[in-house]
Amino acid sequence: MRKIGLIGGISWTSTARYYEIINKAVHRALGGQSSAPLLIESLNFADVARCATQDDWDCAAGQLIGAAQRLEQAGAERLMICANSMHRVYDAVQAAVDVPIIHIAEAVGQKMQADDIERAAIIGTRNVMTEKFYRQRLVAHGVSLLPPDMELAERIDAIVYGELTVGKVSKESERFMKSELTDIAKQDVQAVVLACTELELIVDVKANVLPIYDSTAIHARAGVDFILG
Repeated sequence: MRKIGLIGGISWTSTARYYEIINKAVHRALGGQSSAPLLIESLNFADVARCATQDDWDCAAGQLIGAAQRLEQAGAERLMICANSMHRVYDAVQAAVDVPIIHIAEAVGQKMQADDIERAAIIGTRNVMTEKFYRQRLVAHGVSLLPPDMELAERIDAIVYGELTVGKVSKESERFMKSELTDIAKQDVQAVVLACTELELIVDVKANVLPIYDSTAIHARAGVDFILG
């Protein structure tokens, strides 16, 4: 198996999910006592979130670059940024290390293209829903996206940063997301991209009218594919 490095702590709740998905998949593939050879650099999310809240992306990039370089020095052969929103600084982080970083939107786009998905909605935090750094990666794989819903983006920001990143799961937020997904299903789309690594905590990805492309699971699976070669 090959060793992969996870830039985590953004947030710890989603990093725990990556760890679980990757190790379960390796165990299913190899059996016995097998588990994944992983390196994890878990950042203090308070520091990263402060940069993002102030739209100081150079600050955010600096923290992720430091983590990436430490993982590279420790022997990681591939890296993963365990968050959607922090792929805003993907190019700067990739330029600072020699090992490839598996891009989350590329993994999602490849999966959707393989499934012949041409029309979709994307839901996540504000910068993921509205900025081009993520949307363009999906469009490049032939996926046409609904325009961003700013009201929904602001509500998701409040849920993610106020609840999910600290491990809080509320029935109210679960009901809200279910209602929103039901409304999206009435539009001219074939699928929904769950482009926030924490939203899986309040969205049942297997029990919706439309197929849900869970970025966390898809990204983690791409990591497994590399580990197993």
